[in-house]
Amino acid sequence: MKEIIEGFLRFQKNAFPERVKLFKSLANQQSPRALFISCSDSRLVPELVTQREPGDLFVIRNAGNIVPSYGPEPGGVSASVEYAVAALQVNDIVICGHSDCGAMTAVATCKCLDHMPAVSSWLRYADSARVVNEARQHPDQSAKVAAMVRENVIAQLANIQTHPSVRLALEEGRITLHGWIYDIESGRIDAFDGRTGAFVSLAENPEVNAVYSQARHVG
Repeated sequence: MKEIIEGFLRFQKNAFPERVKLFKSLANQQSPRALFISCSDSRLVPELVTQREPGDLFVIRNAGNIVPSYGPEPGGVSASVEYAVAALQVNDIVICGHSDCGAMTAVATCKCLDHMPAVSSWLRYADSARVVNEARQHPDQSAKVAAMVRENVIAQLANIQTHPSVRLALEEGRITLHGWIYDIESGRIDAFDGRTGAFVSLAENPEVNAVYSQARHVG
């Protein structure tokens, strides 16, 4: 805890004064450009990876970068998604998984989570990804876990489209969905290409999107 407090003191003394105008502009309003949904894993810091300043990203973090399908009793993730899309009018949503994900490792290897019932229940939202991953052949456990991370991102992209605010924004052509996998060791990001169904290098394909849709006019 001492190091955390010392970090705050350095922020207050050095970093804050350098951004005093920015924080003044953010004191009573925010206009983030994107909603970034990532795992709670301490090794993935969305603002660091994307080099964004305060106010640029609206961030949701949880075990396994999960977005439950919309239901009659929306939880915190659903409420945050709705607020980001309907109130803040973000233009992009990124669902970002990462290498060596503990949550996806537990799912892929059928690890017993009886001692963590809340975690076990939460990870049921990755069941569709698990079923797909189990139906495929993998050369080893490492490959199976890596595949599970990818399948989970795809599954959560499908889940988020069940949310009314997201569905409407997609229908009106005012939001874009992105599915990313961040590799901790190399710093590489692979992005899901909705046209090919494959993950490709984001650095080499910066325009790739997870869902390609255009505004549709009915009437």
